[in-house]
Amino acid sequence: MSDTINNKRRQFLQVAGIGAVSLAAGDLLNVNLAQAADSFNAGGAGKLMAPIKQIRAGVLDIGYYEAGPKNGPVVLLMHGFPYSIQSFEQVAPILAGRGYRVIVPHLRGHGSTTFIDSTTPRSGQQGAIGADLIALMDALKIQKAVFAGFDWGGRAACVAAALWPERCAGLVSVNSYLIQDIAHATAPIPAKVESGLWYQYYFQTERGRLGLAADRRGIAKVIWTRNSPTWAFDDATLERTAASFDHPDYVDVVIHSYRHRLGLADGFPAYAEIEKRLAALPPISVPSVTLDGITDGVIPANDGSSSAARFTGKRVHRQITNAGHNLPQEAPQAFADAVTDVMAL
Repeated sequence: MSDTINNKRRQFLQVAGIGAVSLAAGDLLNVNLAQAADSFNAGGAGKLMAPIKQIRAGVLDIGYYEAGPKNGPVVLLMHGFPYSIQSFEQVAPILAGRGYRVIVPHLRGHGSTTFIDSTTPRSGQQGAIGADLIALMDALKIQKAVFAGFDWGGRAACVAAALWPERCAGLVSVNSYLIQDIAHATAPIPAKVESGLWYQYYFQTERGRLGLAADRRGIAKVIWTRNSPTWAFDDATLERTAASFDHPDYVDVVIHSYRHRLGLADGFPAYAEIEKRLAALPPISVPSVTLDGITDGVIPANDGSSSAARFTGKRVHRQITNAGHNLPQEAPQAFADAVTDVMAL
């Protein structure tokens, strides 16, 4: 393959939001270039977060999008499952325009974030994704930042804020306190809420693992529709995100995450000490703004009082109208305002 073709392929991967990775890594990610090209050519390129940078951080080579001034206060925006950095496609430019240095990483098993060592366990446990956030800060030589996220990303932000408060300038978390109480994971919850967690139970089975491997986009579409019933997303929006799922470790990381959180899969030794500390459900002492989407189909919105004891620092809770579980993409202005406001607490 000529250098010209190689360069064109690298440029396409950047535009498609997969990252400025090597050709070998691009092959490893098993990206469906035809599908991504169709989405790009359909006119969705204006919202793609590109280019993607890469940096080695802890056990990962992390792909991340960056915007805003280098000397601005830092904000780390953390996405959930089954979502991607595209959840912040409107939040990132708002914050960059306000003078923030915005960093949006692909979580492990997503996009161009890869494991450096092929023998590293493909863990999705909460201790791992929290540790990844701190490792990224260390690699980028960032001492302190606002941690802001939802779903998996909100959990990573809560974990890092609770265990490394000296690194956190403030927390923005959708659905409040997201550190998992794994010791009590088998305790039943109201049937209406249980029904929204169907995929978590599905993933406990081999059928669920095979189903996720076979139809990553289809499962994401069903989850999106149920989690955010008032969000009128289109196929191009789904495809911009779903390109991040075409990753050899996606299924392993996702399955381990959902099995570990229900106490049906062991954690890995590298995170044993972190998990031991998380088992105590440590409080979050940093300034925090927590958000609930009124139409969230998986975690019902509330007034924040049920989790108030978990926040020992200044905390503001807001309910956001016309927003579901993917709150940053559904209500980007409200999410960006929460980031700005937490800095003033």
